Amino acid sequence: MDSRKILLLVGALIVAAITAFMARSLLMGSPAPQSAAMAVVAAAPDGPDVLVATKALPVGTILDATSLRYQPWPKDLVQNVYFIKKPGFDPKSLAGTVVRNAITAGQPLTQGALVKPGDRGFLAAALGPGMRAVTVPVEATTSVAGFVFPGDRVDLILTQTVAGGGDGPPLKAAETIMRNLRVLATDQRTDNAAGDDGKTVVHTFSNVTIEATPKIAEQIAVAQTLGALSLSLRSIADNSTELEQAIASGDVSMPDDPKAEKAMLTRIASAPSAGSSSLATGADVSRFQRRTVPGKAAEPSGGMSGGGGVGGGAPVASAATFPGAASSGPMVRIARGNSVTAVAVEGKK
Repeated sequence: MDSRKILLLVGALIVAAITAFMARSLLMGSPAPQSAAMAVVAAAPDGPDVLVATKALPVGTILDATSLRYQPWPKDLVQNVYFIKKPGFDPKSLAGTVVRNAITAGQPLTQGALVKPGDRGFLAAALGPGMRAVTVPVEATTSVAGFVFPGDRVDLILTQTVAGGGDGPPLKAAETIMRNLRVLATDQRTDNAAGDDGKTVVHTFSNVTIEATPKIAEQIAVAQTLGALSLSLRSIADNSTELEQAIASGDVSMPDDPKAEKAMLTRIASAPSAGSSSLATGADVSRFQRRTVPGKAAEPSGGMSGGGGVGGGAPVASAATFPGAASSGPMVRIARGNSVTAVAVEGKK
């Protein structure tokens, strides 16, 4: 290869290198164009303020101050059945009303979707699906002195006296038979009456209507024939505590979906329960009271006596010969609780 061709090749390489360097400098020096996003400002609704739900309101929900709020609504979509903000109307007047039809969060409330206390069908609308209303007679000393209001949750305590069959003092016992029952009404009131100063007025009552499942309703009807029923007001934090214990023990399995989990927690926390009751007897509060039911009285000889009731214990037999007994053979004395029976033992022939 001659020198002329070599010079041409070297010159071409130098020109290509200079061109590439200049192109790279131009690309790095000029900033890349950026697209500026234009902020779209949504037009405010030109209609009046309408009362909407702040959260999902299932059927049977009793409204309170945290369930409602005003929100501007498009004028073309406003209907006559909506609760529109106007002078003389206070949203607090809807507190205590019951949701007849399910309302989603952010949806306007309609007059036909609510049932006010005293209206026909109010109690039926307040009941959850599959639930029943049961009225329980109480006294001032067994109803938390009137501090139980509609919407509260209570436990039901049964107090009874078990005489047994012996001649000792009867057994006095109290047992929590139902838990987490929702109060629907006290006497015939379904709202929390307020006085002239705006504070809730406490009234004593003789009957309380509670929400229960059909099975629990049957058990409450039987419990009224056994003894006296008392109300025990529950704390708001008790439901969450018992739910956490159930989850930790594995009795309740939580779904993966957050919405399904929230719905399940709400359903479990509001469900009444029976069973797993706690019991207290007279001996738990006084050393002079019994802990078990008195045993049966002694029966005539010649037969086995009945059981000694709760805590009577297993029979104890001892062989003895009683002078002057009707039978000339040996006798066996059988003790069941406070009952002692003598039985003749026949020998072999």
